[in-house]
Amino acid sequence: MPRALPACEQPTWSSTCAFLLLGFICYALPLAAFAALPSPADNSSVLHIQGSNTIGANLGPALARGLLEAQGLKAIHIEAGTVDNEQTIIGTRSDGRRVTIEVAAHGSSTGFAALQDASADLAASSRPIKDSEVSALAALGDLQSRDAEQIIAIDGLAIILHPSNPLGALRIEQLAQIFSGELQDWAQLGSHSGPIKLYARDDNSGTYDTFKELVLSANGTILAPSALRFESSDALSDAVSQDPDGIGFIGLPYIRQAKAVAIAAGESQAMLPSATLIATEDYPLSRRLFLYNLPDVANPWAKALIGFAQSPRGQAIVAQNGFIAQTVQAIQVAPDSAMPEAYQTLAREAQRLSVNFRFQQGSATLDNKALRDLERLIAYLSTEDKLKHKVVLVGFGDPKADPARAELLSKLRAMAVRRELARRGVIFREIVGLGAELPVAANNADEGRIKNRRVEVWVY
Repeated sequence: MPRALPACEQPTWSSTCAFLLLGFICYALPLAAFAALPSPADNSSVLHIQGSNTIGANLGPALARGLLEAQGLKAIHIEAGTVDNEQTIIGTRSDGRRVTIEVAAHGSSTGFAALQDASADLAASSRPIKDSEVSALAALGDLQSRDAEQIIAIDGLAIILHPSNPLGALRIEQLAQIFSGELQDWAQLGSHSGPIKLYARDDNSGTYDTFKELVLSANGTILAPSALRFESSDALSDAVSQDPDGIGFIGLPYIRQAKAVAIAAGESQAMLPSATLIATEDYPLSRRLFLYNLPDVANPWAKALIGFAQSPRGQAIVAQNGFIAQTVQAIQVAPDSAMPEAYQTLAREAQRLSVNFRFQQGSATLDNKALRDLERLIAYLSTEDKLKHKVVLVGFGDPKADPARAELLSKLRAMAVRRELARRGVIFREIVGLGAELPVAANNADEGRIKNRRVEVWVY
């Protein structure tokens, strides 16, 4: 059954106030509360970050600036490098010594190559590390472990058009037909008559890797050779916004003057890339943004930046840069007749939280994001006084030959989350399994089935 798109998905006033208060407290903390980090003796850069343009263009430098501010440095500024898409963040200590952090944004794959040849301390990536990269770096440690893989933000891959294009929604299969060149005229999609012009990120881009995996490869197609390729997200977005026949894909903060369209996958409703649907990773083209470090971090600045990015202060910077922070908030969901009755009751009486728990592929083990979200959720429940008899867990899954089995498996997923939260003092109101109801992705590929195997959190 398709999920009806909620008419109202806004954080409640109380949770928003709590988040703002927490952010205020973090910004008000004395700088001495952050452990002082060493300065290099030879004025070399203290930290090198290489990889994703999506992260490196703005978010990476902003987090580096925030870390330098937390260290009490002054006269902090950012200088463009001698090579495009490279920046240096510079600050000055009280004794006059300069501290610099280098950020190079040439695509996610370049970050893992830089880890391998020791030219970077952190790899910024807008897609998960590939199996081939895990193997190539195996001698340096397990890059898929919780210590190495850091999810710093959630992003949505927006499909963008010229603002004059009347098209409002597309299905994933249609996107594959468009970007493979199978559909070549807008009239074939019910829009204006004119040739479809394709705009895409380059081969080094994690944005392109994500699009290729979720759209092209999932439908057995490849990108048409006629597509114009870009290293810069800003440049791609600006080109589409100036071309009435253009269509492109881009990270959420780079929509700029273009128009985003709603996207549907499988039996899901078409969804715009809204903050709520991206935070829960329900939006079909949502994705995680990562920093990868070697498991045994030798550079204290790398360890400090990772901790800073995960902190409330770092997550506030994530939001300020147009990405979706991993802060837990309550959402009011409008009941709809397309929802199962139990879900409609929750929508009428409770509020959904902006966190979904998902699992490692082929496993009942929570993934790395979910493990960190446990602590974020506990902090929220404690602040809101909802640890006792206020929480409902709702499990979902993919279809099985026997619907009763699908319902059982979905409830078992919810029970796996319950065990972890119960250890942290949560007493539950109810545990629900809704089987294959309300899919958010297609079930004909592993990626979609993994997204549908999720646990939602609701509070009274």
